[in-house]
This record gives sequence, structure tokens and C-alpha cells, in this order.
Amino acid sequence: MPRPIGKGPHGMGSGSIKDVNKGTVKRLLSYVGKYRIRLIFVVVSIIISAFTGAIASLFLKTLIDDYITPMLLQAVPDFSGLFRVILMMGGIYIIGVLASLFYTRTMVSISQGVLKRIRDELFSKMQSLPIRYFDSHSHGDLMSHYTNDIDTLRQMISQSLPQMFSSVVTIVAVLSAMLYLSLWMTGVVILFVFIVLNIVKIIAGRSGKYFVEQQKSLGDLNGYIEEMINGLKVVKVFNHEEIVKKDFDERNEILRDNATKANKYANILMPIMMNLGYVLYVLLAIVGGILAVGGIQNFSITGADVVTLGMIASFLQLSRNFIQPIAQVSQQLNAVVMAIAGAERIFNLMDQEPETDEGYVTLVNAKYENGEVKEADHRTEIWAWKHPHGDGTTTYTLLKGEVRFYDVDFGYNEDEVVLHDITLYAEPGQKIAFVGATGAGKTTITNLINRFYDIADGKIRYDGINIKKIKKADLRRSLGIVLQDVNLFTGTVIDNIRYGRLDATDEECVEAAKLANADGFIRMLPEGYETVLTGDGGGLSQGQRQLLSIARAAVADPPVMILDEATSSIDTRTESIVQKGMDALMKGRTVFVIAHRLSTVQNSNVIMVLEKGRIIEKGSHDELVDEKGKYYQLYTGAFELD
Repeated sequence: MPRPIGKGPHGMGSGSIKDVNKGTVKRLLSYVGKYRIRLIFVVVSIIISAFTGAIASLFLKTLIDDYITPMLLQAVPDFSGLFRVILMMGGIYIIGVLASLFYTRTMVSISQGVLKRIRDELFSKMQSLPIRYFDSHSHGDLMSHYTNDIDTLRQMISQSLPQMFSSVVTIVAVLSAMLYLSLWMTGVVILFVFIVLNIVKIIAGRSGKYFVEQQKSLGDLNGYIEEMINGLKVVKVFNHEEIVKKDFDERNEILRDNATKANKYANILMPIMMNLGYVLYVLLAIVGGILAVGGIQNFSITGADVVTLGMIASFLQLSRNFIQPIAQVSQQLNAVVMAIAGAERIFNLMDQEPETDEGYVTLVNAKYENGEVKEADHRTEIWAWKHPHGDGTTTYTLLKGEVRFYDVDFGYNEDEVVLHDITLYAEPGQKIAFVGATGAGKTTITNLINRFYDIADGKIRYDGINIKKIKKADLRRSLGIVLQDVNLFTGTVIDNIRYGRLDATDEECVEAAKLANADGFIRMLPEGYETVLTGDGGGLSQGQRQLLSIARAAVADPPVMILDEATSSIDTRTESIVQKGMDALMKGRTVFVIAHRLSTVQNSNVIMVLEKGRIIEKGSHDELVDEKGKYYQLYTGAFELD
């Protein structure tokens, strides 16, 4: 379920730029630093672009004072000098435009490269996380990391950061040009900017925290949407449309409120700054006019001079170029805060503890050589556990499919134990069935065999080996699972079957489909085995999807099978077809079956009845019926499974 909105593990808890996590910034810059050569060229291009703008503004003074004003006194003006200066100004502007074009295109390339690397690492990290993490986090919120959070990074890296740096360089360049022209008028600008910055600080401070809250509430909303899409049929069956609309409206209202407050302050910032720029423009025109008319001596970093029309025009142009970058910096700060909030959410996911694997026993292809089990370099249909020892020797144990539980306790939470003192023994080739009410612990036992979760106490041995010593990937490779909920992927039918073993040939996939009793309906599809499935196989019936799941397990050819209520969601007629496929799949294998329908477990070697996490009865079908206990009540209908 989505987490309530508020401060959480993903939130920064504050939106001001001062409270930005410096570790997150440093880590983010490490990704950008991989492109340091291109970044050097970007920095140079930004400096060139900024200084060409300032130089072009200074040219106005030369243009007016040295060329236009003298020509006003000439009877026959000579425009050749003016033409050359205009061409020179044009050349300067072209250089600035080309520099801007270069750094903009380069930053797009850098940003996409950084985002690709982050997405790759994020997805790889997700593959290493334990099942427990996905059980406790909304899938929609996880998806929000790949969409909203990464998009804020894209905007920051490709736009905000280069624009902020360009603005800072422009401010330095323009301030230098102003000092070159007039200290008096520069003092007026600095005093005015001091007032402006205080206004910016108030506005930006109010909007920053709402940008952070906007990211958090957006993730929550996405999580809710994803959950409702998955459960749409349930919503309609129980007529909950109005309730879920109300819940959605509440979450959407929180997002709207945060987004409105964030963008309200951010969007008024630029108009305020631009209008303050006009005020400064008028103020400088008045001050310049007073200096010129009053004959007050002008001072600059180059010395003393008189105030000229060209100097005033040039300074007015520079003032426009000075206010605009200040406005841009203040506006982009909000985008940076929002992006860093998104980066912190991403890095929080990356920093989650991965699924630990201390196992060292691996599964290998085996062969018999002089009566001994040896490792083979090709598929032999014989498997063995490879034990490396501290003295450098290696021993091999033939994989038989023997599974034992010794006094196993387990709880999903430390303070809530759901399995108590579970002891069981599955011999190779046996069929072990678990029956019991929902929540009795049937699926939990199979999850422990896979090591989706680790036990709190006791031992589980597989072919005499403690499963904690077996590498998880090898352990799971030796197990085949057919679940009640089938997941089919976008792709052809044969590719979905091959998902069980990626190196399986087409012929092996077809044989697996025949074994699972799925070949008949597959050949009736429009393109047969090459029919493309989309939307989780939405065009197939539940029974057909289940048969594909069985075929997928069959092509993996594992020695141990786990069938988790594989027929509970299909009708009785379809069940008989699926059951034939499962019977063929179970032949010669150790099988654990979880079933609500007792008809599917009557031929099991051992049936174990669970109640509240304990095994209360065990034995064959006939033995348990003779005992006239809980199983007998279930079988005769005196007591029904929940």
C-alpha cells in the first residue's frame, strides 16, 4: 500500500537550498564527472558566450561615441568605418551564438548519458533487492523513480546547471564591463541588486519546500494509480468506483496544493525580476542623464572621464543583461532543489541493503567417470552440488531432490512468528502436499525453500546441504515453480516458454509444451508458437496461461517442483487438462503441492495439514482419513477451507 504523505525515508524533510543533502549533490556530481573532458569544453563555451554578450554591449559605446556621433557633424558622412564596426559586432554575436549552441547540445548528450547510467544502476539494484522490499513498497512509487525523479535530473543537468553557471559567468562579465564604464552607475546597480536579492530570497525560500513535497506526493499518487489499475476488476465488482475516486481526489488535491504553491512562487519570480529590471533601466537612465547634464566627472577602473551618450546607452544595455541572469539563477534554484530531492529518492533506493548471499555451493552439470561424480562442461541432464573446501579440494554431491526441515521457526516480522517448529522430510521423487486454511503458512514454507526469506531458527537441508551454504541463484535454478498468478511477458509464446531456461532450443520448448499439455491450444493460435502475447497474455484464458506457466517450468527441467495452488483459479474441466500437464511434469521429481482442492492431492505420498503455522497432521490420504481428524473433516465437508 502507498505510504502516507509526509516525511519519510525518501523525503528530504525540508525544501530550502541550505538544507540540501551535500552527500547527494557530491554523489550526483560523480556521475557528471565521468564526462569531464566534454565538461571542460562546455565551461569554455559558456565563458565565451557570456563574455561575447558583455563585449557586444561595450561596443555600443564605441559605435555611438566614435562613429555615429561624429557623423552627425559631417556634411558627407563616411559610413565605411561604421560598417566595419557593425560587421565586427555581428561576428562577436555569431561567436556567442555558436558557443551557446555547442554547450547546449553537449549538455543534452551528457545528461542523457548520466540518466542512462543511473537507470541502469537503479534497475540492476532492483534485481538484487529481496522480495521483502517489494512486498512493503508501492510499485507505482518505485516506477516514479524511473519517470518523475529521473526527469527532474534531466532538466537539472541539461538546463538548470548550465544555465546557472552561464548566468553566474554573465554576471561576472557584465559587472566587469560596468566597472570599466562607470563606478558611480555600478554602485547604483549593486545597491539595487542587494534589494532585489532579498526579495528573491523570500520568494525562493517559500517555493523550495513545496517542490520537495510535490515530488513525494507525486510518487504517492503514482503508487495509488498503479494499484487501482491492477485492481480495477475488484473495484468494479464491489462498486467501489466512487470511493476510489474520492481517495484519488484526496491524493490529487494534495499534489495540486503542493504543485500550486511551488509553481505560484516560482512563476511570479521571473515577471517580478523583469519588471524590477525595467525599474533599474529607468533609474540608470535618470542617473546617467544627471551625470551628463551636470557635467559630473565619471570614474571607472581605467581612470576618470566624462559621461557620454554612448557610455549611457552601453550601460543601459548591460543593466538588462545583469538583472536577467540573476532572475534565472533564482528561478533555477527551485528546479535544482526538486532534482536533488528526486536524486535523494533514487539514491535511497540504490542504498537499500541487497539480498545477501553467503552461499558457496554451486550447481554444475555432472557426469560419471570411473564410478565417481565429476563436473562436465556441457549439459548432461545430471546435476551435482559442487563443494569447494578450505584446503583447496572440491567434492561433488549428486542432486537428488531431498528436502528436510528441522524445527524451523519463521516470522515476516521479528515480533510475529508465523511458522512454529516445522519438521518435514521429502524424499527424492515424493509428492508432498500442504493443505490448510488461508494464512496457515503453506506458501511461506515454499518461500523458505527458495530462500526468498531466511528462517529465524532451525535448519533446512537440501540433499544434506544446509541451504544457506548454497548460492541462491543455483538453489533457485534447481527449483521449478508454478504459481497461481501467472506472469506472461510481451513477446512470442515460445519466448515465454523459454523464460524457464534461456538456452533452450525451439525443439525443447515445443517438447515442454507437449509435456504440459499446452501444444494443442498453442498451434490453434494465429501464429502458433510465434504468436506475440501482450498485456500479460490477456487474450488467453486462465487455463491456457497456466499451461504456459507449466511449460515454462517443464523446459527448466528442475529436480524439485513447487506447485502453489496452480489450479485454484480455473474451472474443474480446465483443471483436468492442467492436472494432466502437471502430472507429466511431476513424474520422477520431488514435488511440493499447495492446494485448496483435495482432489489434487489425494495421490500425494505425504499430506501435511497446517493450522496457525503448525503441522497438526501428516500422512497419506488413507491414513489421514482413518484418523478422522482435521483432514477427514475437510475431505467429508464437515469443515471447509477458508
